[in-house]
Amino acid sequence: MKLVGLPLTLLIALTAGTFSAQAQETLRLEDAIQQGLKNQFSIQIAKKREKIAENDNTLGNAGFLPTITGTATKNYTVSGLNQEFFGGLRPPLVQSGVQSNSGNSGVAMAWTLYDGKGMFILRDRFTELQQLGAKQTETSIENLVALISTTYYDIIRQELRVNNFKKGLEISNDRLKLAKDRYEVGQGSKVDYYSAQVDYNEDKALLLAQEQSFLNTKISFNTLLVRAMQTDFQVLAVIDLLPKLALNELRDLALKQNPTLLAAIVNKRISDLDIKNTQSLQMPQLDLLAGYNLNQVQNGAGFGVQKGTSNALNYGLRATINIFDGYNQKRRVQNAKINAEIAQLQVEDLKNSLNSSLERAYVTYENALNLITLESENYTIAKQNIEIAFDRFKVGIATSYELREVQRNAVAAETRLIEAKYAAKTAEIELLRLSGGIL
Repeated sequence: MKLVGLPLTLLIALTAGTFSAQAQETLRLEDAIQQGLKNQFSIQIAKKREKIAENDNTLGNAGFLPTITGTATKNYTVSGLNQEFFGGLRPPLVQSGVQSNSGNSGVAMAWTLYDGKGMFILRDRFTELQQLGAKQTETSIENLVALISTTYYDIIRQELRVNNFKKGLEISNDRLKLAKDRYEVGQGSKVDYYSAQVDYNEDKALLLAQEQSFLNTKISFNTLLVRAMQTDFQVLAVIDLLPKLALNELRDLALKQNPTLLAAIVNKRISDLDIKNTQSLQMPQLDLLAGYNLNQVQNGAGFGVQKGTSNALNYGLRATINIFDGYNQKRRVQNAKINAEIAQLQVEDLKNSLNSSLERAYVTYENALNLITLESENYTIAKQNIEIAFDRFKVGIATSYELREVQRNAVAAETRLIEAKYAAKTAEIELLRLSGGIL
């Protein structure tokens, strides 16, 4: 179906009809978060990477266990001979198509007994990498929960704005009917009637635009949950706030449990282990070696050994040490120490950035709370004003212009109150995310 060129009113109706054709559900935020965590590809990828880090954390990968290899070979030859001997000591030897074969099989083992504690350092490093994977997954989960929560309350905000514009349109409709009746009985002017019609059309257009924004936000939310985009649902149109958060408590929690900061601290520990691991390469390495070999031969020629077998068991120790490599080992140790210093600076930089983000979010949060108090009072007054103005308009005391201004003030006051509540909620979500407490 082509939608290009259709009026905005019809487009909204078609989109709304697509939504309403499906069974509606009342979607709670908790359920939406569960769906998002289950379906979102970014979370699935993070969990699989965490699983890789878990699989790498083994004794064998760290070098604690021996390595055993087995080999087996089988060779076949086809040869020919034409030999003559001095003095006729024996008749000439002529052979062709002589088939011979030989086989070899063996098992070899190498087991590192000492490497300057390098294997213990590697085991600790793999454990830290596993923790790093867990923290990175936690970061992805917290970011997704914050995004789902913010979008969920944006849907509530959009629906509240729709309801607000509907109330404004109802007032415009009542005013239009009254102006029309007055004009038809000769008690009102045509100017007032036309003005009321224009204002009604303006409010209708605002409502249609807001309904479109509301539906688009729903589609975006369904995409975020990785489900059918036209899935319809209802929400409880209330923006509820938690008891007021305290900045000092949030700052202490952030330093203890913010997953991004904890991941940076784990990275610092990994850098420290890299220094020890690089230094362990300067120490001697002692390996236990053992092997067993079995050889078989079968000779088709008419001389020498016709067939035979031999076997050998060997074992021993091998010691190796790096005596000189052009100072490369010294360079690697120095670079590892510099990387550890960089990791520590990154931790401090992240702490500073985290505190700054908390301060900014908290300023926004407090300002929004103050605006809620102010706009709640304004909205109460504006509602009373609209009732008074409409009553005055019905008896002919107030003009059409005065009623329109009071109506605009009432719609604007409620809009500002909705925006203040939404701003406070999004700041609250951000503060919880930064402090690591959103889960």
